[in-house]
Amino acid sequence: MTFEAYEVVVDDSGYEARSRERQALSLGIDRLERLQKGPFSIEDLVESLLYVRRLWTIFIEDLAHPDNGLPDKLRADIISIGLWVVKEADRLREQRSSDVVQLIEINRLIRDAL
Repeated sequence: MTFEAYEVVVDDSGYEARSRERQALSLGIDRLERLQKGPFSIEDLVESLLYVRRLWTIFIEDLAHPDNGLPDKLRADIISIGLWVVKEADRLREQRSSDVVQLIEINRLIRDAL
């Protein structure tokens, strides 16, 4: 395999990873929008918020890995956003908040930036 062919494979795998991340965020956004529109069961609430929480936990773990290729400042900024998302999802799940709009907006911004 030539170096150029290897670069194409690496570029394609990065593109595919971003595509999967966009799809995962879109699913989370869809779930959050259903909560916003209501009515929903407590099971829907818990499942939707746990999905978003798990997704962002995976993102945070990936960003914190030393082999992550993003610049340190960008990684730190996205980790901070992720920690806020996790905390806000917990607040909603524990019914200490009822405003899902900010979670939807943040997830859209991140998805659209990918």
